[in-house]
Amino acid sequence: MPSITVRNVPDEVHRALRVRAAMHGRSAEAEIRDILEKTARPEGRVKLGSLLAAIGREAGVADEDVDAIQQLRDKTPAEPMRFE
Repeated sequence: MPSITVRNVPDEVHRALRVRAAMHGRSAEAEIRDILEKTARPEGRVKLGSLLAAIGREAGVADEDVDAIQQLRDKTPAEPMRFE
């Protein structure tokens, strides 16, 4: 798992992190990991698949349309690129 080093953290911030960690019953490192995860990956974020499905519904694309596209689609494998 990757590591991150954060330099020049102000004393007040470091102290606040330690206090916050103690209030949650975990180490300062575990508290920082939790803060980073909640900030970088919030619970209410929209995932790509959900967004694309919503766009399809909004455009009025039905299952029958998708089936028709699948039948018309060229299923021949693509030729690999050559760099000769």
